[in-house]
Amino acid sequence: MSLTPKQQRLLSFIQSYREDKGYAPSQAEIARHFRFRSLGTVQNYLKALEGKGYLARRKNLSRSLQLMEIHPNSVRIPLAGRVAAGAPIEAIEQQETVDVPPALLRGGTNFALEVKGESMIDEGIRDGDLVIVRKQNNAENGQIVVAMLDGEATVKTFHRRRDGIELVPANITMQPIHVESGQGFQILGIVVGLIRKYS
Repeated sequence: MSLTPKQQRLLSFIQSYREDKGYAPSQAEIARHFRFRSLGTVQNYLKALEGKGYLARRKNLSRSLQLMEIHPNSVRIPLAGRVAAGAPIEAIEQQETVDVPPALLRGGTNFALEVKGESMIDEGIRDGDLVIVRKQNNAENGQIVVAMLDGEATVKTFHRRRDGIELVPANITMQPIHVESGQGFQILGIVVGLIRKYS
């Protein structure tokens, strides 16, 4: 079953937290991270993720979240190359494929890219992750896009400003990229899912 963008971000946060700490975040920690006003909101998200098969929980334990491996009916899509979560890097094309859960796909043509860099860590996108991208050449403000800028690929949050386009990182240590008039700019697609490999 498909995840909403907010459900995907919450699942990605749980994955990242488990990778960093070795255990799951508590409901209070999830609420604090996403600035939810009540634990009821967190519980609603967790119930939805559990119902869709992404999480399992043991009742009455604060750190009982367990990520589930979802393989049935996986869909094979192209692994198109690498994309920078940092300064744009030269697009590296690959002739590989990757199997993904159909719940991560959003219709249309989808492909995967391996992320390099950590400019999107506050959106739960880390170095080495695979982002699932729905191919399209436009985006709405606030969507995470994969874009080509002067022949180099990057993943950023898209914003159309009065004075042009801005590609915004999700890392307070990094600056937005302002797309100047005349620069070669093209949106390749929007990020609709994330796969993280654990060693």
